[in-house]
This record gives sequence, structure tokens and C-alpha cells, in this order.
Amino acid sequence: MTAFSALVGVTLRGLLNRRRIILMTLLAGIPVLLGLFVYLRGGRPDVDRVLGILIVQTVMPLVALVLGTAALGSEIEDGTAVYLLAKPVPRWQVALAKIVVAVILTAALVVPSVILTGLLIGRGSSEAIGVTLAFAFGCFVGCTAYSSAFVALSAFTSRALVLGLAYVLLWEGSLGGLLKGTRFLSIRQATLGLVDAAGGEVGGEPLAVDISLVVLTSVIVGAFLLASWKLARFEVRGGD
Repeated sequence: MTAFSALVGVTLRGLLNRRRIILMTLLAGIPVLLGLFVYLRGGRPDVDRVLGILIVQTVMPLVALVLGTAALGSEIEDGTAVYLLAKPVPRWQVALAKIVVAVILTAALVVPSVILTGLLIGRGSSEAIGVTLAFAFGCFVGCTAYSSAFVALSAFTSRALVLGLAYVLLWEGSLGGLLKGTRFLSIRQATLGLVDAAGGEVGGEPLAVDISLVVLTSVIVGAFLLASWKLARFEVRGGD
């Protein structure tokens, strides 16, 4: 077993053995339950609006926030990160392992929620299937960006959960909608831009697909580089 796969396994077990994964599963299941209720009531045509509000704006960022900050932040808080960083493993591999696990778990909860909710609300119509697949694709990339950003944030501060929540609720939820010129600073808006380009028809004035791709790619790559850099500095300070 390689060092990287061992890191992935340790991180995965650490997250799966905690109560938070159960709570996040319940959170991701709420849209599905609502979708089932709508299905029993005859369904509705605005699948894109429901998925945008329930999952892109609410479930996806919250699941990514909790799992992303816990992937690394919990080890830093309880002190086990010191033993991890003392091993002869490149710090970039540690950062990558944390991000990979956070992305896998977040996507494993969010993407199925998107698919089940969309199919239930649209009652399996061909139009609903197309919209649902567009949202599933966009949300997978969005999960990757959100999770990467929150893992990196947890490397810099013990208050990553609070700061991440402020970003999701205040910036993306309020200020980002009021200041249209700053939408490129929002992971949510970039995700919606990608969904719209894939045929999701999110409405309004979504970001162009090229801008959305640049934003999401920059977040993912930048978060990995920042987390790697911070972990390398953490090792030096621990030695001092």
C-alpha cells in the first residue's frame, strides 16, 4: 500500500466513523423526501428551480463545508495532525488525500440526491432527465470546488466552519446576489453557469461557461496549492 492510499484510507475511516456523516446523509436526503412528496402530488415542471434552490444553494455547500473542514481540521484540532506530519510523506500528498476524500464523500451524497430529486419531481420525463443530468454534472464539479476550498481553509484557521458558513450564507446568499459584478467570486454562481451551459436552464443571467470553468478550476488548483503550502509551513513550525 502506498503512502497516499494509506492517507486516503485513514481520512475516509475518520470521517465515516463520526456522527457528522450521518447528519450529512440526512441533510442530503431532505430534497429526496420533498421530491417524493411532490411526485405523489403529481410532480411539477420547474425541476431546475427546485434543484437550484434545494441543492445548489443549500445542500451542496453545507455538506461540502462540514466534510471539507472535518477532513483536515479535526486532526489539527485534536492534535493527531502532528503525528501525521511527522511521517516522511510529502505535504502535497497529505493535502491531496484530504481533498480527494472530502470530494468523494460530498459528491457521493450530493449527486445521488440531485438525480433522485430531479427524477421524482419531473416524474421521469425526458426534459426532467436532461435537466437533472446537467445539474448532476455541475454539482459534481461544484462539490469538488467547495470541498477543496474548505479543506484549504481548515489548514489556515480553526474557525474554518464558522468562516465557511459566513461565506455560504452571507456572501453567496446575500451580498453575491446584490453585487452582480462580483458573481465571479462565487462558487455557487460558477456552478450554476456550468449547469446552464450543460442544458440545465437555471434562469437569470448565469456566468458564461468559460468564466465558470476558470473560476472553478482556479478554486480547485489554488486550494490544493495553498493547503500544501500551509501544511509544509506547519511541519517547519512543529520542528521549531
